[in-house]
Amino acid sequence: MCKVLDKINTPKDLKVLSKNELVQLCEEIRQQMLLRLSMTGGHVGSNLAVIEATVALHYVFNAPLDKIIFDVSHQCYTHKLLTGRKEAYIDPAKFSSVSGFTNPAESEYDIFSIGHTSTAVSLACGMAKGRDVKGERHNVAALVGDGALSGGEAFEGLNNAAALGSNLILVVNDNDMSIAENHGGLYQNLRLLRESDGKASCNIFRAFGFDYIFVRDGNDFNEITDALEKAKNTDHPVVIHMCTVKGKGYLPAELDRENWHYMGPFDIDTGKSKSKTAPVETYEALTAAYLAGEMRKDPTITAVTAGTPKVLGFEEELRKQFPKQFVDVGIAEGHAVAFVSGIAKAGGKPVFGVSSSFLQRTYDQLSSDLALNHSPAVILVFFAGIAEGSQTHMGSFDIPLASNIPGIIYLAPTCREEYLGMLEWGLYQTEHPVIIRVPGVETVSRDAALLSEYGYPAKYEIVEHGTTVAILGLGKFFALGKRVREKLEAEYGIHATLINPRYASAVDDKMLNALSGYGHKAVITLEDGVIDGGFGEKIARFYGTSSMKVLNFGAGKEFVNHVNVKEQYFRYHLTPEQIVSDILEVIKD
Repeated sequence: MCKVLDKINTPKDLKVLSKNELVQLCEEIRQQMLLRLSMTGGHVGSNLAVIEATVALHYVFNAPLDKIIFDVSHQCYTHKLLTGRKEAYIDPAKFSSVSGFTNPAESEYDIFSIGHTSTAVSLACGMAKGRDVKGERHNVAALVGDGALSGGEAFEGLNNAAALGSNLILVVNDNDMSIAENHGGLYQNLRLLRESDGKASCNIFRAFGFDYIFVRDGNDFNEITDALEKAKNTDHPVVIHMCTVKGKGYLPAELDRENWHYMGPFDIDTGKSKSKTAPVETYEALTAAYLAGEMRKDPTITAVTAGTPKVLGFEEELRKQFPKQFVDVGIAEGHAVAFVSGIAKAGGKPVFGVSSSFLQRTYDQLSSDLALNHSPAVILVFFAGIAEGSQTHMGSFDIPLASNIPGIIYLAPTCREEYLGMLEWGLYQTEHPVIIRVPGVETVSRDAALLSEYGYPAKYEIVEHGTTVAILGLGKFFALGKRVREKLEAEYGIHATLINPRYASAVDDKMLNALSGYGHKAVITLEDGVIDGGFGEKIARFYGTSSMKVLNFGAGKEFVNHVNVKEQYFRYHLTPEQIVSDILEVIKD
């Protein structure tokens, strides 16, 4: 039984507790959070680290009048538990009722929907300025951690914040980690400040113009509370630099901070995963094995990550094998694209691995720094497509974003064989910036017709010849196209043509023109991403006012928050039954 936690329904309930009760509350939250995380999985280490700080923030400040912003907002579990959503952390039947990030649709205490990182300082600056121009008086505080300060926007925010000349409180959660270990000059300074108890003359925050408060133990409720009380109602920007332990209070998470950043369901007593799925080959592991082999032969190959090394399959031991050829630039995707453009221009062979949802942060660099300069770098886009995750981490926008930039070749392999062929070609060619859309998590194989090179003009692959209908299944959705073809043949006797387009960024004029001559009435495009501005619209535009009918299938243009993939497929008419029905309607005349 949680004696103190049972009394807490809103932050106001904290105000009447004694300091001893508040300390006990932190421990009760830690035990309850571990129980929930062991059943659901989630961001373990980062949330265990900020329990005391979050309770202290709500004890000292008066939210929602005072504004509290979380960055990265995967640190918000304690905040949610204190702000009217306790049942989502103590009642198993309601565990799925809240998201893992702040979300204004859930509560007035959540100011922004934030999933990506390095944004809170800028958002807090804007909140403070809006407050000031309206003549209001309240505190604006941002809790920033887990590598968030390594992003370029964070530096822009710091530069602006110090010039505001009014209340803005930046709480830096320094747990000496990002997802993996921290990299960069900023973190060298944080280490110096930790080792000197904040007394080192070289202080990046003071250099930006902030007042500075150092907290040796950010997991000591009283110590962090005292610091927040000093900063409360300040008339100038203040940084509270607090040192915490990632995974605080759970030994497995404290000892293995990288793997416990995010963990699926686990056994609390042993720390072992509850997953019983058999090991499978993943594209991350396949990528790591291929790159490691090539890097051993060619010292000019550099693997680059923006704070997510496991996307490329580079576990800690593998990273240690390539201290000069593996670079983590921090959570700075825009910089990473410009960085690999520079490597390529200098004659190196860079490969940057990034999640689709984080590619969105790179548009200007993709256009101006990479494509405009024809830099032959390779970018691998992982976790692209329709998924069940948070609206802040959607991976379905990358095709419209990247495929319409001049000069970029955006490839969409259907299987491991094509993927490796495209990766090898992209790595060793010297003319084009190449992006490859990794086709899922678990690898699949097929007897694909591989090309020796994947430049322009585009060359599509006809996998099955037929008539009446041509199905273009892009990348991962080639398998969906195959199922649609089989259903048309088995149930309606229609022998459709099945095509693997290979390219998300270009059309094969020769093949598309030939389809009209082969007696096709309709062309169907399938893509695992939003239709608007995507691959299918290129095909529709190609046929234009001709007699060829074109149906585009893909995701709708919307933010989707934790909706089952099957439900999304049904919503977007992406089931074989719906696609076949739509095809029959189009060709019935």
